[in-house]
Amino acid sequence: MLKVTLLNQTGEKVKDLKLNEEIFGIEPNQQVVYDVVNAQRAAMRQGTHDTKNRSEVRGGGKKPWRQKGTGHARQGSINAPQWRHGGIVFGPTPRSYEVKVNKKVRQIGLKSALSFHAANNTLTLVDDIKFDTIKTKNFGKFLEDIKVSGKTLVVVSELTAEVALSARNFANVFVTTADQASVFDILAFKNLVLTEGAVKYYEEALA
Repeated sequence: MLKVTLLNQTGEKVKDLKLNEEIFGIEPNQQVVYDVVNAQRAAMRQGTHDTKNRSEVRGGGKKPWRQKGTGHARQGSINAPQWRHGGIVFGPTPRSYEVKVNKKVRQIGLKSALSFHAANNTLTLVDDIKFDTIKTKNFGKFLEDIKVSGKTLVVVSELTAEVALSARNFANVFVTTADQASVFDILAFKNLVLTEGAVKYYEEALA
């Protein structure tokens, strides 16, 4: 079993926590990580882009001039794409960019991301995070006590308003729950901080 030091909120050692090596100690699968992150980034796209085709452009009900005798090329509508302000041909329309990824592949991707941080000593475990009041100083002291700096993802089992609002002024810190943290989130940050509850969630969900 993989042993990692479990700290309390003030940075003191509580115990050595045994982690499931099948979740935190595998060899990261780069292809799976790429596929999962690519799908998650695709899902972030709104897909609301839209252009008007010739049936949606305003006007154009009347033939601009008679068919023959004007010296101009024949035209049936000013909505035609060759006209200025006419309809767009094959323009983008609203669509979903969702890419299907199998559940087992997503799980391997999550295991790979967690194992990456464990192997690179960028994983910090704390027993719990609790604040009585909403203060940025509280969260800053917490990061200082556990000796974590730089881009940091903090994953908890249950997110309280005191923790979430105390951390919101840190531009390089993001706090989320274990069931909401994606592979993209975990790999986008230099440091990963997990509470003991988050570890238990992953070991149960990915077992």
